[in-house]
Amino acid sequence: MFNLLILLAERLGFILILAFLLVNTSFFRNLIKSRKLKSQIWLALIFSIFVIISNLTGVEITNSREVVMPTIITNLSQSYSIANTRTLVITTASLTAGPWVGVFVGLVGGVHRFIFSNFSDSFYIVSSVLIGFLVGKIGDRVKGNQLYPSNIWVAILGLSAEFVQMAFICIFRGFGLVKLVIVPMTFLNTVGSCLFIEILKTYLSNERQLRAVQTKDVLELTNKTLPYFRKGLDLDSARHVCEIIKKYTNFDAVGLTDKVNVLAHVGAGADHHIANEPVLTDLSKTVILTGKKQIAYTKSEIGCPHDHCPLAAAIVIPLQVNQETIGALKVYFTDSDKLTVVEENLVDGLGTIFSGQLAIGIAEEQTSLINEAEIKALQVQISPHFFFNALNTIAALMRVSQDKAREAVVQLSVFFRSSLQNGQEKEVTLEQEKKHIDAYMNLENLRFPDRFQLKYQIEVSQEVLIPAFCLQIFVENAVRHAFKGQKKNNLIVVKIVPYNQDYFKIQVQDNGQGINPQILPQILEKPIQQTRGTGTALYNLNRRLNGLYGSISQIKITTKPTGTCFTILIPWQHKKGESPS
Repeated sequence: MFNLLILLAERLGFILILAFLLVNTSFFRNLIKSRKLKSQIWLALIFSIFVIISNLTGVEITNSREVVMPTIITNLSQSYSIANTRTLVITTASLTAGPWVGVFVGLVGGVHRFIFSNFSDSFYIVSSVLIGFLVGKIGDRVKGNQLYPSNIWVAILGLSAEFVQMAFICIFRGFGLVKLVIVPMTFLNTVGSCLFIEILKTYLSNERQLRAVQTKDVLELTNKTLPYFRKGLDLDSARHVCEIIKKYTNFDAVGLTDKVNVLAHVGAGADHHIANEPVLTDLSKTVILTGKKQIAYTKSEIGCPHDHCPLAAAIVIPLQVNQETIGALKVYFTDSDKLTVVEENLVDGLGTIFSGQLAIGIAEEQTSLINEAEIKALQVQISPHFFFNALNTIAALMRVSQDKAREAVVQLSVFFRSSLQNGQEKEVTLEQEKKHIDAYMNLENLRFPDRFQLKYQIEVSQEVLIPAFCLQIFVENAVRHAFKGQKKNNLIVVKIVPYNQDYFKIQVQDNGQGINPQILPQILEKPIQQTRGTGTALYNLNRRLNGLYGSISQIKITTKPTGTCFTILIPWQHKKGESPS
């Protein structure tokens, strides 16, 4: 019995070595993390190979209870038996992949045992299938939300599987054989099942811990690099980013490029990979040209023309914004053995994160430029076209009516105060915009008494948010251009009503002379200088609407000789969380 124990321990060691090698492959680790059909098919095939190996490497026992130890059992006499690790493999297959994989592996192991023993001992087919099913079902029930049952349950199930096997042997082969093999097979297969599952648990646990540490470092790295990437890719920001990456990783060198030049290179090879000089390596040039990741495991694949370059392996990732390659992230190793799947996955993640950070920076820069341009454009419109006329009106009124002059000064103050306040915001409330328009129209009516009439038809809350100056642009356009030669009955109607559950509609309509058909198609496409700035105002407003809300909110113009109507759709947004009314 002791000799059998030693011999089976050798077989167990062989199986565990195979298990250790297998779990070191990412392919196998990905399979055991899910119960998808494809994964179960692969696991069934892998464990079936294991169970056949267990049969072939078993210890042969003659009918006189003598132990025979061939290297591989290829043929077994009908009167002989074998002690092996088949039950261990079936147990671990069931615990790893579930009862149906366990049943399949048990069937393969039992049929193989039946065939190579000259079609004897068919009971092994039944016992192996039964073990696979029972261990899988009980294992799934007791493991809870964990990937595997606890060690105690693995030991209990491994021991129970051997007892089922021994019961079948006792019934069909007699107690004498059971007496010889029960202790070594039960002990070693139970211990082997626990060790096999523990290998899987330990490796997956270490992998999770490593990923947790990497995630923490990557998050900290990302947080530190974000301020520099938001500035865009330049020499200063690139140098800081490379220094941060080098600090938080095991890379021997880190580099960043734009489409043409090296922006920064920190670490090995910094003596000839110099910032603000053209990209040297063929590898980086290929990535910038194709927009696809490249990996090099040798110096020749990197393609550095410098004879004494210490860089032996590299990963180069394109940095892309809006599907356009704007540069590359390069990490280097002085020893190609350091380039592993872990490093490759890390660089892939960094490339994605950095591309996103660059996109954020570019978007913020564009938004800032657009806002600045819009405010300047509005200020230009307000000043020359309105300010001096208002002053002239006040000067004239002072000779006629001091009260009206005082009122004009107050209205001018209200107008410019609201201009300054609204000019600092992308969106203002309808109430704020309405006060701004009222001040403007009051000043115009002081200049031209009874010439213009402004009416409101508002069926929404005064707290809905609209783009700053949007109504003022429409109303001013009507005052300055719609009523040429008309000194009375000039009506402007501002209509704001619900459109649907997502948008409300703004319409500004006049009863003027309409827009010249020749310039109508160009008004929203480009600034129209002939219109003394009005075309610029409408053009800028249309761009703002598109940037804020998308193309659905762009200006729609309906015009005819009896008047013009401007229509826009604005999404429901309310100050102080109010509901639309």
